[in-house]
Amino acid sequence: MSGHSKWNNIKRKKEKTDAQKAKIFTKIGREMSIIVREGGPDPNNNARLRDCIAKAKANNVPNDNIERIIKKASGESGGADYESLVYEGYGPNGVAVIVETLTDNRNRTAGDMRHYFDKNGGNLGQSGSVMYMFNRVGMLRIEAEGLDEDTVMEDALEAGADDFTATEDLFEIATDPNELGTVRDALDAKGYSFVSAEVEYIASTDTELTDEEHIQKMERLIDMLEENDDVQAVWHNWAN
Repeated sequence: MSGHSKWNNIKRKKEKTDAQKAKIFTKIGREMSIIVREGGPDPNNNARLRDCIAKAKANNVPNDNIERIIKKASGESGGADYESLVYEGYGPNGVAVIVETLTDNRNRTAGDMRHYFDKNGGNLGQSGSVMYMFNRVGMLRIEAEGLDEDTVMEDALEAGADDFTATEDLFEIATDPNELGTVRDALDAKGYSFVSAEVEYIASTDTELTDEEHIQKMERLIDMLEENDDVQAVWHNWAN
């Protein structure tokens, strides 16, 4: 199971400025607001909200912020009408890219996506053009420092995980997408905290970039996508 490019992105995000962290908070807040409107404000009765709260905590969103978002969303009757759209395309040298968005203006978002790909040596594809290269997987990541690998693996498998991978500084726990919340709750009850806990698109094959210009363009493409307010997540098969 390969999730190391995602882990590199997580570490890179942790090093970003306060302004960029605030943007991440805003994006998670938008997602949480929609989930509350659709499924209600009680995480005990709204599994998607439980997952989003876990995601928010993994990104260091303060509890006060989470409570404020839920309270505001549960009382809203109007506001922007957001829809979820997924874009697929190719970056430099054929790197496969999936972009998850929440937008209130699909024309604006589609134009932005096309511009970003074109500007960085890629192209926006049709629906299904790269999706077949990815598997949708529930993925939990735990920092390995101070933990016993065998104990974590045993706890993860007992909780219902499908796969367990250990690296020097990280434990990766893969689950069925529909079982992510169940596995996370079981591990949370044992005292584990998570670097990330969400359903991801995991690439089945990797694409190498060796040309420095391609590498720079791919990095810039990822940065431009992540800076866009409508973009919720970026997945790719670049073996960086």
